[in-house]
Amino acid sequence: MALLIIGSQRTEEFAAAARALNAGLDIRAWPEAGRIEDIRYALAWGPPMGVLKTFPNLELIISVGAGVDHLLKDPELPDVPIVRFVDPDLTSRMVGYLVLHVLFHTRRMCEFLELQRQRKWEYRGEPAMHEVRVGLMGLGVMGEATAKALRPLGFQLRGWSRSQKSIEGVECYAGQEGLDAFLAGTDILACTLPLTPETRGIINRDLLRRLSQQGRHPQLPGPVLINAGRGGLQVEADIFTALDAGELYAASLDVFETEPLPETSPLWSHPRVIVTPHNAAETTPEAISRYMLRQIRRHQAGEPLENVVDRARGY
Repeated sequence: MALLIIGSQRTEEFAAAARALNAGLDIRAWPEAGRIEDIRYALAWGPPMGVLKTFPNLELIISVGAGVDHLLKDPELPDVPIVRFVDPDLTSRMVGYLVLHVLFHTRRMCEFLELQRQRKWEYRGEPAMHEVRVGLMGLGVMGEATAKALRPLGFQLRGWSRSQKSIEGVECYAGQEGLDAFLAGTDILACTLPLTPETRGIINRDLLRRLSQQGRHPQLPGPVLINAGRGGLQVEADIFTALDAGELYAASLDVFETEPLPETSPLWSHPRVIVTPHNAAETTPEAISRYMLRQIRRHQAGEPLENVVDRARGY
């Protein structure tokens, strides 16, 4: 019985961490799979299409990340349980990223950094935190934890999800019927949605135009986008167009349609765009390995798995 680690650029790191935690487990790193009949478990991130189906005795797939679109896009994916990686370390890193960038844009730091480059000592008015409306697009584990972290700072919090949620201190909206009202009252949009057929390309110019253009604080020059969900959620050409048209004031983007972000992308040099290399919730190999080994132990003991993916819903 063997575990195969496949697809990730950090395969060797995961293998070393897993071996340190469980020296008795037969761990193999793709493409050195050995006897394919031995493979019962797979820790995977974006494995090559069709490869997982070649292991006839595969019983469980564990995603390296919280997202599983990288697995579900494989039309020949074996019909075995898939579990998402959900862990306090992952969640706290994502929350830290989102809170950092909400504060960054509330304080108009893109402008101050540009003024610094120009060696200009110049004040720009900033709204108080309680005057800024933060819209959380996605109210799963990440969205709810972010709301909990932002609430003590005084931000006006609103949230949108595909099904109705109730979270303390958050004005919640749901479904297509609630989307317009949610967007119209949002100054800073922070997105942690999963990527599904329904959410692909949802962050487009039409959506950005529906963000708060009126009723916002006069010292916040316009709406802000923070996307730390999935790159497929956004249409980057629309984001750039909205920035230049004044429909969007600034953006922090951790995920992209193509990763790494091509050197030719105009987002690299836009003065009000922060680009980060998909590191918002980059957790440690040890945390991922501990989680993976726990799922394997639960499976072997016949206990319920954690965070099992609903393939019909896509997450």
